Amino acid sequence: MINIAGINLNLITQAAIPIAVFVGVILLAFLARRLLFVFLRRLARRTETPLDNILVDSIKGASVLWCFIFGIYFALASAEVPPTLAKNAGLVLSSLIIMSVTLAAANTLVQFMIHYVTRTKIDIPITGLSSTIIRIVVLGTGTVVLLGNLGVSITPLVTAMGVGGLAAALAFRSTLANLFSGVHLLIEKPIRVGDYIKLGSGEEGYVIDIGWRTTRIRMLPNNVIILPNEKLAESIITNYNLPERAMSLLIRIGVSYDSDPDHIERILIEETKAAAGEVPGLLEDPPPFVRFIPGFGDFSLDFTLICRVAEFVDQYLVQHELRKRIFRRFKAEGITIPFPIRTIELKGEGAPLLEEVAARAISKGPQKSEKRGRKAKTGVGQESLESAIEGAAADDVQTT
Repeated sequence: MINIAGINLNLITQAAIPIAVFVGVILLAFLARRLLFVFLRRLARRTETPLDNILVDSIKGASVLWCFIFGIYFALASAEVPPTLAKNAGLVLSSLIIMSVTLAAANTLVQFMIHYVTRTKIDIPITGLSSTIIRIVVLGTGTVVLLGNLGVSITPLVTAMGVGGLAAALAFRSTLANLFSGVHLLIEKPIRVGDYIKLGSGEEGYVIDIGWRTTRIRMLPNNVIILPNEKLAESIITNYNLPERAMSLLIRIGVSYDSDPDHIERILIEETKAAAGEVPGLLEDPPPFVRFIPGFGDFSLDFTLICRVAEFVDQYLVQHELRKRIFRRFKAEGITIPFPIRTIELKGEGAPLLEEVAARAISKGPQKSEKRGRKAKTGVGQESLESAIEGAAADDVQTT
């Protein structure tokens, strides 16, 4: 033992060597890591598949931890440590490697799944729940390997988990119900991410994610509904994207009884076909058509224009543009869109008196409208006539 000024040089030497080894190995490891990733990037650029890029990105973060693990391992190997401490340190380092490899494998498999589903366009939904299931399977496998590395017997653990699983199932009944409901939604696929749906309770919007507990639906005002999977699985759902996104749009149009039905049908079809190439979302195929339905209304001839739109939300812009075009065409053709009018036929002994009262009410109607600053109408609706008759009759009763 060499002491200089009370300082033990042997202890300094014993500590300096592992530290120097640790720093040197880390520097070499990071240099090798950099060169390796440069080589892998160049190699990945030569291939058409992005799978190698996904693999490189997945191990990039874990490789930093591996560099430090190598540094610690060689530092301990060069140091004089007790065998028990060296053994425990080796277990810790190997456990860190197992954990980092497990996490990297989970991320890689999730990215592989997303790439495969996107490229092949198979009917498998990519949701938070499906990604979570893959991660749980990989992490569970890594945990079993980790326990085996630590010398923990798995058989008693599985037995304890089986007994405790029953208690956990009772305690987390709601959570498990949401989990299995989410799995049911993924397997049966009544809804998919990106579908526009409407629930029986009235909420509607785009499905943005199906998680392990909840499903998120984005409404048209850009608000998000967070709905438990169990309630969603029990709800009555209208999916506007099944069996396909394109859907029929029905627009009801009424004209006066003086109009020619064949002429009206021709105008509606011409305007819709002309708008098909200009209005976004309005499809040319199949061609639009008109039906004289519901037919003879109380004050108008009612037609239904049927056309196809690309998806549910396109109907709003299509209706907006078609109604403007049809209104301008009707105005140019001199076709009248009637106001709601009712004709009342009076019978019985009191008919002459009621007719006189109705005539007086009609004559007073335009005067009241002028006082309110509104333009007078020659026709009087049913509600205005009935209220006027009641008022005039009351005046007659007071007079008599």
